[in-house]
Amino acid sequence: MNRGSRWAFLGLVVAQAAHSLEEYSTRLYEVLAPARFVSGLVFEDRRIGFAIFNVSLAAFGLWCFLGPVWRGGRAGVALAWFWVVLELANGLAHVGWAVSAREYRPGLLTAPVLLAMALVLAWQLRRSSVAARAAA
Repeated sequence: MNRGSRWAFLGLVVAQAAHSLEEYSTRLYEVLAPARFVSGLVFEDRRIGFAIFNVSLAAFGLWCFLGPVWRGGRAGVALAWFWVVLELANGLAHVGWAVSAREYRPGLLTAPVLLAMALVLAWQLRRSSVAARAAA
C-alpha cells in the first residue's frame, strides 16, 4: 500500500463516522428496519444500540488504519478492499432509498462523500498494486 492508500483509508473511516452522526441525528434506527433490528440486537434501547454499533464500527476502522492498513501488508490491503465494498454498498443503498422515496432519507447527505472516498481509496489501492507489480 502506498501513502495515498493509507490516508484515503483514514478519510473513508472519517467519512463513515460523519455518516454515522448524520444517521444518529436523523434517527435512522427508527425508520429503517435493518437498522432497527441491528440496534435492538446490541441494546434494548435502539438509540443506544445504534450508537454502540456505530462507535464500534468507527473504532474498528481506526484499528484497521493504525494496524494492518498502516503496515500495508496483505491483511491491510484486504481490509481496505473490504471497506471499499462496504462503503460503496452503504452509499449506494442510501442514495437508492432516497431516490425511490423521492425525498430525503437519513444518511443521504453524507452518502455521496462515502461513495467518493470509497472510489478514491479503490483508485489508490489499484494504483499501488500496479506500481508494486511494475517494481517486481
